[in-house]
Amino acid sequence: MKEDLNLLWLQSGGCGGCTLSLLNADCSNLFDTLAGIGVRLLWHPSLSEPCGDAARRIFDDCLSGATRLDILCLEGSVLRGPGGSGGFHRNSAGQTMMERIRSLAQVARHTVAVGSCAAFGGITAAGCNPADACGLQFDAEAPGGLLGRDYRSGSGEPVVNIAGCPTHPNWVIETLAAVAADRLDAAALDSFQRPRLYADHLVHHGCTRNEYYEFKASAQKPSDLGCMMEHMGCKGTQAHADCNIRLWNGEGSCTRGGYACIACTDPGFEEPGHPFATTPKFAGIPIALPTDMPKAWFLALASLSKSATPKRVRQNAEADHQVVTPAVKKPRAS
Repeated sequence: MKEDLNLLWLQSGGCGGCTLSLLNADCSNLFDTLAGIGVRLLWHPSLSEPCGDAARRIFDDCLSGATRLDILCLEGSVLRGPGGSGGFHRNSAGQTMMERIRSLAQVARHTVAVGSCAAFGGITAAGCNPADACGLQFDAEAPGGLLGRDYRSGSGEPVVNIAGCPTHPNWVIETLAAVAADRLDAAALDSFQRPRLYADHLVHHGCTRNEYYEFKASAQKPSDLGCMMEHMGCKGTQAHADCNIRLWNGEGSCTRGGYACIACTDPGFEEPGHPFATTPKFAGIPIALPTDMPKAWFLALASLSKSATPKRVRQNAEADHQVVTPAVKKPRAS
């Protein structure tokens, strides 16, 4: 019988939101679910009882090899400041979190970044980044980060970046299940090392506003039902995630709640260069167009779509509820 994999979870520069999201996983008990996929939680700073010396013994046993470290998960960015010392985040014994992460990553069989902060730096790295925050193997979209572009874990694989702010709980559980089953290799990751199990989709897929998108019937204000791409800053046609297919808590997503997608699974999402709820344009045309669509095609299709927009779609797009229902057509006589 295959042994369970030992998982050690660390939290660094972040808000803990990915852990809070994980606790909302679609399961009756998180610990039983992990055990069911063959993962044993050695320690988690928010969910485990050991602290102080008892927790340090767990880390020391992993470093010495007395306890096998199969999966190292980091939530939150690595704080390298000031001056590359990591001194902004250290424990009572003087050891920096940066040192602890680096040393544990050298003995881990698999290394996983949970959330966009751990993957790319995320919110913690925004602005002038005084803490010199970065991800495990990326600094924003540039390969490198704390461990360097050439880092490979004991399995020979790079860091797995479960990007998202926060991550969907099932992204985390399914990724860990794939790791436990030896089914997550480099081919299962995209160019930003995100698991393709969710990153091969777009937020646009399954969006309830797709009829409005197709006819370019756009929302003008936050409460409107129409597509939020043209005016409200929605990046659902570009963001890699399955949020509208794999719903949050079984029934929700940002766009279903009336909020534009801000592409939180992408590096640099935290600093788009414009207000999140605004679509930047040039000559009245959105600068960021749908993934894989040439600009000329988009313009041609948008013009045709707008000219063919049904009255029902056009009116509903700028309302906060359905004001015109679909027509009922009588069946043909046989």
